[in-house]
Amino acid sequence: MGLVLAGVDEAGYGPLLGPLCVGMAAVRLDDDRGDPAAIDLWKLLRRGVCSAPDERRGRVAIADSKVLKLANSSKARHPVAWLERGVLAFMRARGLEVRTDLDLFDRLGIAGPGHRCYAGDPFPMPLSWSAPQIAIAANVLLGALSPCGVSVADVACSVVGEDAFNDTVSRTGSKAHTTIGAMRGLLRRLIDGAAAGPGDRVWLVCDRLGGRARYAETLEDLLPGSRVVIEFETDRESRYTTSVNGRELVISFLVESESQHLPTALASMAAKLIRELYMLRFNRYWSGLKPELKPTAGYRGDAQRWLQEADGLLSVEDRRSLIRLA
Repeated sequence: MGLVLAGVDEAGYGPLLGPLCVGMAAVRLDDDRGDPAAIDLWKLLRRGVCSAPDERRGRVAIADSKVLKLANSSKARHPVAWLERGVLAFMRARGLEVRTDLDLFDRLGIAGPGHRCYAGDPFPMPLSWSAPQIAIAANVLLGALSPCGVSVADVACSVVGEDAFNDTVSRTGSKAHTTIGAMRGLLRRLIDGAAAGPGDRVWLVCDRLGGRARYAETLEDLLPGSRVVIEFETDRESRYTTSVNGRELVISFLVESESQHLPTALASMAAKLIRELYMLRFNRYWSGLKPELKPTAGYRGDAQRWLQEADGLLSVEDRRSLIRLA
């Protein structure tokens, strides 16, 4: 019996433009090592993993995406350099090679936003590294995983386009339901997919959703037919247990979980990387129509600037489809 440690986190919850992306990552330990809350994967895998870029030793940096994402003005490396190195190294360690952004979307199980601005030719990947450099990073990672009896179980992402985002907000009156809806498919993938084998326990750590402390009803909605038991609900952490398909599942909603649980940090990186790739597509399309149009990351102040400069390019339908309600 093994233990699956998984994490879920989002990127793009607050912007005015661009999709919401919810990432999921999971690793499997080949034996059940007791209390999962006491397992520090950064310490266990320190031979090949770290929490900040380590160019001297070549270890793979896994941390909250806000820590690893470089400024958009970065000249030395692409802003997503450390995000893509970590995500692509973990995927390569699972036997999945990525040559373009479309490859990555496919490997992560993504059905992308439907607007035409997200279509077009693939971007070659990686953006800031060579394929051999990613292969070396994956080998460093495997050199830490294998001796510890740890394997990469899954990396996935769910993307909520602006239309779907607005529909959910209009229907429920709550922006939080956009993330909850995206989690539904990721939970099913984690439970029903190849990440966990028969008899494995699953420990899932999620970042808090909008500061909420109570999630039992949400989990029962996400996992129909499951009886969710409240272990505790505090200002810091809310923890629940349930059983799905005969497999024990513990779900924790934890403040600042990305700094305490490596799979959640990796999920954060995957979500942010995917959002950044979709914004590259967004900006490529609109700048192709108006070359002097400065790109936007989609966050509110700059998004308002971009909408003013793009006036005349966007139809009424474009504005309805691309501008978020909340």
